[in-house]
Amino acid sequence: MRLDRFLSETTPLTRSLAKRALKNGEVTLNGEPIKQAATHIDTQEDVVLLNGARLALVGLRYIMLNKPADVECTARRGLYPRVIDLIDLPKAERLQPVGRLDVDTTGLLLLTDDGQWSHRVTSPRHRCAKVYVAELAEPMEGDMAEWAINQVAEGIMLDGEETPTQPATLRFISPRQAELTITEGRYHQVKRMFVALGNHVDALHRRSIGDIELTDALAPGEWRELTPEEIASF
Repeated sequence: MRLDRFLSETTPLTRSLAKRALKNGEVTLNGEPIKQAATHIDTQEDVVLLNGARLALVGLRYIMLNKPADVECTARRGLYPRVIDLIDLPKAERLQPVGRLDVDTTGLLLLTDDGQWSHRVTSPRHRCAKVYVAELAEPMEGDMAEWAINQVAEGIMLDGEETPTQPATLRFISPRQAELTITEGRYHQVKRMFVALGNHVDALHRRSIGDIELTDALAPGEWRELTPEEIASF
């Protein structure tokens, strides 16, 4: 790897700022000052110091976040804070959400810089189960609740779609609170499913993805790294 790229990968420096640091004599390679940005290094064997601090590449990262409301799953700065602004890690901007949540939706969000792992989680072929808890605008109970459960289990047609949803599981916690388990990730799917059932979602919270479940140990806005077992579960 080129030395200037290595510096930009391991520090907040851009490539141009990395070249400036080299020119100013702030970088040593195996104990010797070096100024050539194009120098190729062995990232495993060579020792690179910037102002006396050793640098090392960041490995692949896997994060779970309890997303609060009014936070966006986007890289661009807009009206709302971004989820990556909540994660205090070097090069956090390289982390990508593994399936997005709407700005007003809360709960479990996975982020990683491992594209292959992200694909395994989100690919429809793998039918990864995702559990949501929805607060409904109108109560559903009795025959209406039973009808909705059966409709979801059979698959329902969403407005603008050409194929019905995959069979899913609907369970009512109370007349105005429902738990929905889906294995797809269509655009605004949960909200659109309840619209198709003649209702409206006032609030939505994602509780789990596959075997990874959000618990009270992680407060809104907090995050942690996934365990090796959680990473391997996909």
